[in-house]
Amino acid sequence: MFQTELLLREFVTHDVQRYILAKPEGFSFTPGQAIEMAIDDPKWRDQPRPFTLTNRVDDRVLELMIKSYGDHDGMTQTLGRSQPGQKLLLSEPFDSFTYEGSGWFIAAGAGITPFLAIIRDLADRGELANQKLIYSNKTADDIIQQRELEAAFGENAHFVCTRESSPLCTHFGHVDEAYLHEHVRDLNEEFYVCGPPAFTQQVKKTLGELGGNTRSMEFG
Repeated sequence: MFQTELLLREFVTHDVQRYILAKPEGFSFTPGQAIEMAIDDPKWRDQPRPFTLTNRVDDRVLELMIKSYGDHDGMTQTLGRSQPGQKLLLSEPFDSFTYEGSGWFIAAGAGITPFLAIIRDLADRGELANQKLIYSNKTADDIIQQRELEAAFGENAHFVCTRESSPLCTHFGHVDEAYLHEHVRDLNEEFYVCGPPAFTQQVKKTLGELGGNTRSMEFG
């Protein structure tokens, strides 16, 4: 178990915040790995939650992007009110996604966060040319790191909005069979899928029926 502290907290969307943490001595991870984190106080110390690291592996600090759920006063809500200096406990990193080769990153909502460290690592190594992104959200205001993703994927970035159309979205609708059939040309590529359970299950089912393989982690 590593002890660290919060250095900075800021909003990146209306309900997702970026947390910058001090990097504990001896802490290392690979892109796609996650940690369990707990607030270091008596109420929350024994209630860790899993979060994916989003920073580059050689950064001097750690970064997390976490959605706060307003329907209950849980750990993420408490964390969302915390101030710099708050002590936190981190587990050893563990695998959530493992990059296996170029293909499609398909995410919904906060499901993009497990991919961010991988995408940043690929960008630094100049290996994003053949990668594609489909990122679904309810509205354009929900899109996390859109400018960074546009810069990384260029014309291969597809932003889908399900509740309202916007110039910031390339498609209004859902990531359904018709959409995947239209956009996915090579089913022999890798597919990395992350999002709420209903989203990941439907995308996996559809891609499987089309003949593709997926790696997924449900992210509610």
